Amino acid sequence: MTHSSKKNRIIFIDLMRAFAVLQMVQGHTTDVLLAGSYRSTDFPVYAIWLFMRGMTAPIFMFSAGTVFTYLFRLGNEPFGKNPRTKKGYKRVLLLVVLGYLLRYPTATVFDFSQVTADQWKIFTAVDVLQCIGMGIFFLLVCAYIAEKFNLHDYIVFISGTLLFFFLHPLFAQINWKDILPVPLAGYFYKSTGSQFPLFPWVGYVIAGGVFGSYLAKNPMIFKTAKFSYRVLLVGAILFAGSLILNAILQNFSSAGFDNWPDSPLLSLMRLGFVLMLNAAVSFISLKVETIPRFLILVGRNTLLIYIVHLMILYGSAWNPGLILLFNQSLSVWNTVGIALAMLILMSFMVIAIHKLKIKNKQLVTE
Repeated sequence: MTHSSKKNRIIFIDLMRAFAVLQMVQGHTTDVLLAGSYRSTDFPVYAIWLFMRGMTAPIFMFSAGTVFTYLFRLGNEPFGKNPRTKKGYKRVLLLVVLGYLLRYPTATVFDFSQVTADQWKIFTAVDVLQCIGMGIFFLLVCAYIAEKFNLHDYIVFISGTLLFFFLHPLFAQINWKDILPVPLAGYFYKSTGSQFPLFPWVGYVIAGGVFGSYLAKNPMIFKTAKFSYRVLLVGAILFAGSLILNAILQNFSSAGFDNWPDSPLLSLMRLGFVLMLNAAVSFISLKVETIPRFLILVGRNTLLIYIVHLMILYGSAWNPGLILLFNQSLSVWNTVGIALAMLILMSFMVIAIHKLKIKNKQLVTE
């Protein structure tokens, strides 16, 4: 792999990761602070923000799947000998544990006598970190199946994506609490308080695996604009096709397709938007030789940024959050100002950590 092609791919991946996490930071901050009187789709700016808010998690999860699979397939080694296999399982465990720690119900660690039923419900709910962790697990399963049965990555990964998307309406109708303990039931539907059950959300992580596999197996692909145009075309077909098909089904069917939030067509529409965004970023990366250092650092520290900004906004068992002081009570400009301050704070945090690491390395070598 040439230096130039590697550089182009790193720029592209870092831009996507940085955009995903910064979009999530401002989305959470705005959602916590903005007063209810401004939350109306009659305001065009809010309508656009709300649309992008719905796209943030798919972008974040797709990027996570892309990066993991890209690195996994870059070495072109068998599943059992690939060092990324072991790292992947460790990553799964880390993300799941961190997901629960962020919602830990008590500051006393082992004393649960004062924990309320609502606090237990919050603790056992499945959030984005657990979902991404399980998404990486299923990516590893898909990679193993592809190798075991001599199938192409695209066949297995696309099948996995569609499986999680199209089983979502069925799984959403099952009362999983009657079948499984509540902590496990939360992985299959939202009724236990989970924001990101496996269905359909893991589908975005696996879809990112398709993209990551393609990037790893075609290292020179970013040197042509044709790639960006093709990704844009596929994304536009999914995006527009899903909306059109949903409108048709609503006109000709009175049942099964009128519940847009649980429809697999919504998942496909979101995936189409994510692909169009990737097309735009990959096209921009063709014109850019370098990007600001802080964007690279932000892209490489998404997990840290995610955890820290959640603790600042929502608090934890060990610290209060801004939500206790300003819960949906601020004006537009105050909200924008604090959201911007949060983005700057996260950027300075990763820059400071990076410089501290460099300084420590210098001290060791000296």
